[in-house]
Amino acid sequence: MAHCYEIAVIAGDGIGSEVMAEGLRVLEAVGTRHGLEWQWRDYPWGCDYYRETGAMMPPDALDQLAECDAIYLGAVGGPAVTDHVSL
Repeated sequence: MAHCYEIAVIAGDGIGSEVMAEGLRVLEAVGTRHGLEWQWRDYPWGCDYYRETGAMMPPDALDQLAECDAIYLGAVGGPAVTDHVSL
């Protein structure tokens, strides 16, 4: 049985959220071909989250991410949030 890798998925903003589904589709194909299994953990963090909460991520975000084997991060940033905040 293949090991299941837990991957934090942060689509981000704009094009990040637009292309994330295709990137996940590619990773699923890679997993099928090479006997890898993925468990995706979606996190809604990005500029929309910031506008709703005043923070790019919750205070325990690093603890949540530490539980995963890897982080798949899309593009982050948008015109409504300055770069020094979003990045």
